[in-house]
Amino acid sequence: MCFGDPDAQSVETRDREEGLSGTLPAKIRSSLTYYRTLPDLDGCEIRLHATTLYASLFRYDDDILVNPHAYGGPASANPTFHFHRLDGGTMAEHYMSSFERVWAGAVPWSGAEV
Repeated sequence: MCFGDPDAQSVETRDREEGLSGTLPAKIRSSLTYYRTLPDLDGCEIRLHATTLYASLFRYDDDILVNPHAYGGPASANPTFHFHRLDGGTMAEHYMSSFERVWAGAVPWSGAEV
């Protein structure tokens, strides 16, 4: 799992642009509290990223849910699309590659700090 770093400038900027009045960092922290014990499990890693977010991505093996963000609106006000990786297909692979680039630059989260 990879979450926006609640202390990152990019999260603060998104919060302001979406008119969330400072709640986005709090929402991320709240979500992280549910996952505190997961970093201790084998095969489970959580990372925090500070990238500018254009879409929320939820990847499961060969499937990915893509929630694109329109400027000025919260993620919940935008549609979510379901793509499945197909041989020769490009749409799912495009978003999966994006996730991998964010993951590569994200830092591991130990579960200790929220």
